Amino acid sequence: MPHEEAIFAGGCFWCTEAVFGQLKGVSSVESGYIGGSVVDPTYKQVCGGATGHAEAIKIHFDPEVISYADLLDIHFATHDPTQLNRQGNDIGTQYRSALFPLDEEQRAEAEDGIARAAADWPAPIVTTIEGPTIWYPAEDYHQEYWDKEGQRNPYCLAVIPPKLAKLKKGFAERLVS
Repeated sequence: MPHEEAIFAGGCFWCTEAVFGQLKGVSSVESGYIGGSVVDPTYKQVCGGATGHAEAIKIHFDPEVISYADLLDIHFATHDPTQLNRQGNDIGTQYRSALFPLDEEQRAEAEDGIARAAADWPAPIVTTIEGPTIWYPAEDYHQEYWDKEGQRNPYCLAVIPPKLAKLKKGFAERLVS
């Protein structure tokens, strides 16, 4: 099975991980940190906002089942790419909307994805294209958070179900049964 990776930031990584983990062709989603200046940052450091990292997800996917362009379209449909350095009540550069292409082909597709998304949003897209940079996996307790802990967390219960509803409404054919 072919395997590729995509790295996206769109607010809280618990929330974005929950979305992409529902898709056919996605074998795993890893929460982590990217785009900052501190080596091997911790969650506490990143949440403090001084490291420059974004909370992000690394998506492992089969491009024969779901393309990078499809992932981009889902990303733009399930978070608000018009909010600068925030998603809802999460405020700071660690919650920015950003794409971290892993090669020039992904960079070109990211630019195209932003252009497609601009037609669907009433305000300008503020999503940045960043990198190359170093990926740092988040601590173990952040991985698969929605499935393990999030359904008991009031914050997750307020934020994730609306994202999943958008996913189901716009991309039902892409969901794992």
